[in-house]
Amino acid sequence: MTVIDNHDALGKDTSLILSEAGARDFFELLKPRVMSLVVFTALAGLVLAPGHINPVLAIISILCIAVGAGASGALNMWYDADIDAVMTRTAKRPIPDGRIKPQEALAFGLTLSAFSVAILGLAVNWFAAGLLAFTIFFYAVVYTMWLKRSTPQNIVIGGAAGAFPPMLGWACVTGGVSLDSVILFMITFLWTPPHFWALALFKMRDYGSVGVPMMPNVVGERSTKRQMFVYTLLTMAVAVAPAFTGLASIGYGIFAGILSLIFTWYSVLVLRMPDGDEKMLPAKKMFFYSIFYLFAIFSALMADHLAANLMHLFGGAA
Repeated sequence: MTVIDNHDALGKDTSLILSEAGARDFFELLKPRVMSLVVFTALAGLVLAPGHINPVLAIISILCIAVGAGASGALNMWYDADIDAVMTRTAKRPIPDGRIKPQEALAFGLTLSAFSVAILGLAVNWFAAGLLAFTIFFYAVVYTMWLKRSTPQNIVIGGAAGAFPPMLGWACVTGGVSLDSVILFMITFLWTPPHFWALALFKMRDYGSVGVPMMPNVVGERSTKRQMFVYTLLTMAVAVAPAFTGLASIGYGIFAGILSLIFTWYSVLVLRMPDGDEKMLPAKKMFFYSIFYLFAIFSALMADHLAANLMHLFGGAA
């Protein structure tokens, strides 16, 4: 620990004890794995949006969205430090592990939040900045402080926070939203429940030990599995929708359909998994495939968009 010695005019000791956290510890507060997904889907929204944006402004946009996502993660870790210390999956995070003090994490998160929103507004546009501010508020306050510990629908409603990035990228280019940007939002929004409930199935004891009302702990495994299957079907319907709105080609639609059928098959395997199965292999496989699935869907959308632009370019040149 580091002690900064300071005395006021009356001679009163106002020493401040700070942790000896390094840059790596603060970077861990940003939830880099979650941030990578946010950055990737935001980039997809920016690439797919109609119109053009200066490359420098595009980079600033993605950086601001990344910093805003990191700020949300820091605020989430600050508030959840008590339960993180109990859960095996999160016990080694910087705050419960004693590497960063809670007040440092709070100040870090608030500073990054203000910085990311202000820069995005001044450099790009204030609609996107307002949407980023709302996203940070939704994740840190609505989800983390309210929904997470109060309702088994925490992931369903709170999933909106993780679904905003492609809409944010879109707004950075266009200054608004559209049907296509809402579809991009809905892909991630509907994907979130089966993704997180797959994790919740094989981490039931962790969530149960801290009283977080995750769906399997509240309504049971069987009902959770059925809901996962329904949400997987809804995700498939929305994932192929861009092929019918003109945002992507039929080729993309076929590829997205194949990926979604595999996703659905994993959901079927989870549905058939006996309740109380200690190994939870189908749930674990579905969880890891779901991560690949989302990256593949947005990669395919961007690749399809690039191919269409190249065809238009060379077609026009001919």
